[in-house]
Amino acid sequence: MTFRLAGDLSRVRLPPPAPRERSDGLWRHTCCEAFIVAPQAQGAYLEWNFAPSGAWAAYRFDAYRSGMSPLATSAPEIELTRAARELVLRARVALDVAPAGHARLALAAVVEDSAGQLSYWALRHAPGRPDFHHPDSFALEIPAP
Repeated sequence: MTFRLAGDLSRVRLPPPAPRERSDGLWRHTCCEAFIVAPQAQGAYLEWNFAPSGAWAAYRFDAYRSGMSPLATSAPEIELTRAARELVLRARVALDVAPAGHARLALAAVVEDSAGQLSYWALRHAPGRPDFHHPDSFALEIPAP
């Protein structure tokens, strides 16, 4: 997955480099997120968080925002490239833990500005306040092999 943030990066608060290890609460600051669900999963879905610091998290949910548990998976590969007006985060995850067959994907980002305010970005937002977990946020179709 590739996430690209373009604009005046001096107005974006980025976490400092950190060990590339699992860490909770990444969504409280600038981070990129991915969610995957399969129709046959009966509401269960997976979530990955990737911070520009190199920290990451992965979770499994039994249903919408419930039954959260750490996802037993290998560490993702995270590559960060930064230019004057662009930040690119590339993440590669092991999909051996993802549901087999046809699935839907949601890609999103939390961006913290220099004043500490959070904004929420997604390929598709569900109606109402931003909620990356909402089924209507899963915008990309991944066909079965």
